[in-house]
Amino acid sequence: MKIEVWFDFVCPFCYMGKRKLEIALEKFEHRDEVELVFRSFELDPSSEKKFDENINEIIAKKYGISVEQAKASNNQITAEAQSIGLNYNFDNIMPTNSFDAHRLAQYAKTEGKMNELSERILKAYFVDSLNISDHKVLASLAGEVGINSLKALSILESDQYGEEVRKDEEIASKLRISGVPYFVINNKYTVSGAQSSEIFLETLEKAREEEYRL
Repeated sequence: MKIEVWFDFVCPFCYMGKRKLEIALEKFEHRDEVELVFRSFELDPSSEKKFDENINEIIAKKYGISVEQAKASNNQITAEAQSIGLNYNFDNIMPTNSFDAHRLAQYAKTEGKMNELSERILKAYFVDSLNISDHKVLASLAGEVGINSLKALSILESDQYGEEVRKDEEIASKLRISGVPYFVINNKYTVSGAQSSEIFLETLEKAREEEYRL
């Protein structure tokens, strides 16, 4: 069984969706048969690497709401994340561009470490308040999950793996994926958004049952 996950490192629902899928997989009897593939998706490819405003101010401006409303919304997201063991630190998030993080994750795929690095970068952004567009930060995170940090830094300072990011985004466009997280199971079943672990499990079992019949 193949599960493809389109996600962005700066998307709070993507981290929650990833965790909810993992909770479902823990209950899935055939989890050893699952191939998990993470695919790149940038919510805002034109995003700056550095912002003068904080995340609440950025969201307020983007959606035409007050900073207080943005903060209240982010507090709700934080509470939902806490319910599945993720301790978001919204007030100290460092908004940035995620392209280089995606490039490094594409390289991590060739080392069999994409899942581990993706998890670490998501935690770095939402929990640890790190700048995930900073090449030295990213290289250090790569080192933490067993990837050679000097090799990672060399890749980041080049334009390598940018094409792989764009290919994933082209596939997303062809599939008319406009938002993330987006999960595709066996090229047929889809789950859009950070749905409950029960919905993920139900979809996995449905896909497995059909696969077994074939």
